[in-house]
Amino acid sequence: MKSLRLSFQSDTKVPGQELYFVQEGNALLSIKRGVDDKLFYNKTFRADYLHEFENHFSYSVGYTHTQQKPGGSITFGNASALNIGEASLALRYAPKEEFYQRKIYRIPVANKYPIFQFNYTLGNKLFGGDYNYHLLRLNIYKRFYPSVIGYTTVTLEGGLVLGKVPYPLLEIHNANQSYLYQSTTYNLMNFVEFVSDKYASLFVDHCFNGFIFNKIPLIKHLGLREMLTFKVLYGGLSDRNNPAISGSNTNPAPGLIQGEPVLFPFPVDKDGNPTTFILGKTPYVEMSVGISNIFKFVRVDLVRRITYLEHPNVSRYGIRVRLKFDL
Repeated sequence: MKSLRLSFQSDTKVPGQELYFVQEGNALLSIKRGVDDKLFYNKTFRADYLHEFENHFSYSVGYTHTQQKPGGSITFGNASALNIGEASLALRYAPKEEFYQRKIYRIPVANKYPIFQFNYTLGNKLFGGDYNYHLLRLNIYKRFYPSVIGYTTVTLEGGLVLGKVPYPLLEIHNANQSYLYQSTTYNLMNFVEFVSDKYASLFVDHCFNGFIFNKIPLIKHLGLREMLTFKVLYGGLSDRNNPAISGSNTNPAPGLIQGEPVLFPFPVDKDGNPTTFILGKTPYVEMSVGISNIFKFVRVDLVRRITYLEHPNVSRYGIRVRLKFDL
């Protein structure tokens, strides 16, 4: 399959909120916990070419230009907007992959084969951006079927940002302040709570496939499935991308060379307290236990945040719900 796509979008975006196979108008997404006052106003032009081969290898190349403005409690210091110009390359290999086709998108059906995806992005002033940088990301996905105790889905990901850039161009780790469970995000992390220029993450999601419930009289006829999830994130930020060390456009560092890239100050709350942090030697960790296949499409999880409990407006526990037919 070959496809060429041109698009222009003028929209708001919650930084760090990535939605996968979920319509953004979903009512559950509009109900948020904690403080939800961080927005980007984006005007984005995008051109993409995708080529998929019969051996399930694919590549895509693209160009994106975005004019980004801050909203809510987000500021760019004394800058009114950020221009982002990027060229991108994505390589993907998914042996024997199949899809469930919807009207405007498709959902991959998991199998026992690994999926490898590599993304490279070049940000450059020649493309209409304000900064020069490189973004690299590698993602490996694999589902294991360990006999009678169900199956385990493992996702490994690592990323690197090369260059001196402000925090909107760093890795803003995927957070979720709604009550809708998202398997690809950190469900008890706040929006823009952590940023990194290097990171590695591990997601482990195990479905016992009724191993326990099928042994309980009456309950076994309901077809319920037991779930156990573990998520861990390691990350860090180099001194060159830390405005507390390298200075910002509101507090320049001494000896800043003319023309050198300038950072933005990290977001703060209305009282001036920091709301964005850097991961230290301790990783961010959260776990959950849940029940899926309720009425064939409902999953309910009890999520427990393990680390960084001292941060403001965080929840130690949370109940999350997902509405989805499992394939």
